[in-house]
Amino acid sequence: MIQLTINGLAVSVEEGSTVLEAARFLGFPIPTLCHMEGLSPYGACRVCVVEIGEGARARLVSSCTYPAEEGMTVRTASTRVLRARRMIIELLLASCPQSKIIQDLAAAHGVNQQRFRQEHEDCILCGLCVRICEEQMMAKAIGFRNRGEHRSIGTPFDIKSEQCRFCGACMYVCPACQLRCTYTEPEKAVCGGCQNLAPPCSDKGSFDDMMCYMDPCVACELQGD
Repeated sequence: MIQLTINGLAVSVEEGSTVLEAARFLGFPIPTLCHMEGLSPYGACRVCVVEIGEGARARLVSSCTYPAEEGMTVRTASTRVLRARRMIIELLLASCPQSKIIQDLAAAHGVNQQRFRQEHEDCILCGLCVRICEEQMMAKAIGFRNRGEHRSIGTPFDIKSEQCRFCGACMYVCPACQLRCTYTEPEKAVCGGCQNLAPPCSDKGSFDDMMCYMDPCVACELQGD
């Protein structure tokens, strides 16, 4: 077991755990998009970003790929973390604004607009389809091609793969292929139909180092009563 601090609480977790696994095991919610239980961590979307360290040396890391270390200090919901997550969600919305999963993330994190040029792409390169094809279906029918802005997912040389069994697992896990929202106009990128009430404490400057990480927020539940 290793000792670390998460959200100001001293905790013990098994050696070899990632920060995401440690936080979730202890009940600290961290949103994810490209992560799925049973698949290897990939760290593509960065939605699971957390802050580690203290003072000027504090930095943001993807919790699904970063190992929990002895003496580490982790904050899962600081102002810096929440700001980074909202920016990431805005970028995801610009790439795939009709994804219901991304719309739900936007609603849960108070993102009611996105300021970037919409691409209406069919793929956000989360790698879920590639990993489930290789690691669960044992097929390796698809994979990543090229680099940078030309990076895409498909079969080698765009030739139909003889390994593909048409199992549908790739479509099942794909955030872009699942249930879609209907808005296509840039000014309506975030429909708001699933918008949650903003936590009353989320914009208070007195909690800069650690915002509310409860899900659901206890203050919100009491306010609703």
